[in-house]
Amino acid sequence: MGCYASGMNKPSSSSLIRRTLIVALASLTLCGTALAQANRPIRLIVPYAPGGPLDIIARSLAERVKDSLGTVIVENRAGAGGNLGADAVAKAAPDGQTIVMGAVATHAINPWLYSKIPYDPIKDFTPITLVAKVPNVLVMHAETAGKLGIHTVADLIAYAKKNPGKLNYGSGGNGSAGHLAGEMFKAQAGVFMVHIPYAGGNPAQLALVSGQVDLNFDNLASASANIKAGKLKALAVTTAARATALPELPTIAEGGKALGLGQFDVNTWFGLFGPAKLPADVTRKLNKAFTDALASPEVRTRMAVLMAEPAGDTPEQFAAFVKAELGKYEKVVKASGAKLD
Repeated sequence: MGCYASGMNKPSSSSLIRRTLIVALASLTLCGTALAQANRPIRLIVPYAPGGPLDIIARSLAERVKDSLGTVIVENRAGAGGNLGADAVAKAAPDGQTIVMGAVATHAINPWLYSKIPYDPIKDFTPITLVAKVPNVLVMHAETAGKLGIHTVADLIAYAKKNPGKLNYGSGGNGSAGHLAGEMFKAQAGVFMVHIPYAGGNPAQLALVSGQVDLNFDNLASASANIKAGKLKALAVTTAARATALPELPTIAEGGKALGLGQFDVNTWFGLFGPAKLPADVTRKLNKAFTDALASPEVRTRMAVLMAEPAGDTPEQFAAFVKAELGKYEKVVKASGAKLD
């Protein structure tokens, strides 16, 4: 009798075959769906327009990790100073398929700069790894520096103290890294210089090269050609340690030490984040793939051209770094009075 009660019709062999086929097809469908999900390309969102250092490095990393992670598609989603792209990942599913190349702006400056921001830089993300730091450099218009006898940071501070308000500095806009570096310098050195904001880094650099402004706190990669050409006088890098690309150039802290200048550390950094609640095993897998890529000669060569210094650390180290940067820039932004709606 088996499992069929007396009086019931025993299913025919054709009925059994049909049931077996239905179960088999259902299993294949489920397996196919799981396989398709597993083979989906990872979306690496760059919250800025194509062509910048952050975008170039993202594409270099995407190519390098394809053997361990599969296809990684770089998607540029610019807008609101990087906030739009960062928010897209903050609201994505925590499955490791959508990550973002966040930066000092999106995770340390913008939360204090914008009146409203659609995400929490700490609670809405899972830090994966710091990717790189790009040093900034304090540069003067070369002819102006020569006329005023300014050859070092100490010379600059001494002149600015004797001539308050006579020097000015340009930046890519209110709340930009160059603006905030200038405000931090003024506060620590006890000097007053006039800030002149421009609509972007390139106009600010052109204003400096043409002599419309006296000095800038510029990105080293952007300023290096004019430094080498003698159009700009490099006084110091803004990072805590000297830059690998210009090891002979002192730090601002070194140059102003005799005048009581404290610790000074401002740079452009960027790193990888996933959405909040990213599983630990997925975070570890992504961390290993990208830190291995950062150690490769190909990626390091590409970064050297951009004067970016490869990082690569643990998710825990990166999380602590981001929290520290967020706290640091809260004070700087509030002191500067910069605000964007």
